Amino acid sequence: MQAIIQNFFNVGIVLHVWPLLLKGLLLTAELVLVVVPVGAVVGLLVATLYSFHVRWLNAILIAYVDLLRAFPPLVLLILIYFGMPFLNVNLPAFMAAALALFLNGSSYYGEIFRAGIESIGAGQWEAARSTGLTRLQTLTWVILPQAIRNVIPPLATNTLELIKATSIASVVAFPELLRSARIAQGLVYNPTPLMVAALIYFILLWPLVRVLSRLERRLIN
Repeated sequence: MQAIIQNFFNVGIVLHVWPLLLKGLLLTAELVLVVVPVGAVVGLLVATLYSFHVRWLNAILIAYVDLLRAFPPLVLLILIYFGMPFLNVNLPAFMAAALALFLNGSSYYGEIFRAGIESIGAGQWEAARSTGLTRLQTLTWVILPQAIRNVIPPLATNTLELIKATSIASVVAFPELLRSARIAQGLVYNPTPLMVAALIYFILLWPLVRVLSRLERRLIN
């Protein structure tokens, strides 16, 4: 028991490396605040454009969504960070990670929003159009509010997965929480910083998991 405490729950080490871990946590928060809102907005835009059923545009949107959903975000990040320099495009680690996560996340958001829009029956469109609303007004004021409500659980799940995926930024040496914990581990030769990072992720994300579970049960019932 003493060995476990010494190696995984060493309070002295936590106090020593906490400033480094806190900096990593703040950088993770910055990445989340960029990736999640932008990804959701672009995903909503993709689904909105798809709902107009323009054949050539839908082909482009389907290719965008399917291609980016097929790429693991880690592979996408490596291609962007290590591949784009061959095109004379050198992105900082933060921008590369944000771009990879945004592209992957927006494709999933787009598919979720599209499913939500298509879950609304044609009668809703016809009834709104009969009142004199344009197609865009119908989509904005009638269809989207219902569609978003129908897909709240998958939206929340995708957001949760996107937040967890920010840890891949450590691969390109961006000092987010996981990278900072690994640096701290190397400084103190002890895995306690990694345990603290894991606990921080758990403390921050577990409430979201519980809220998501309640939402799903409420919608089912």
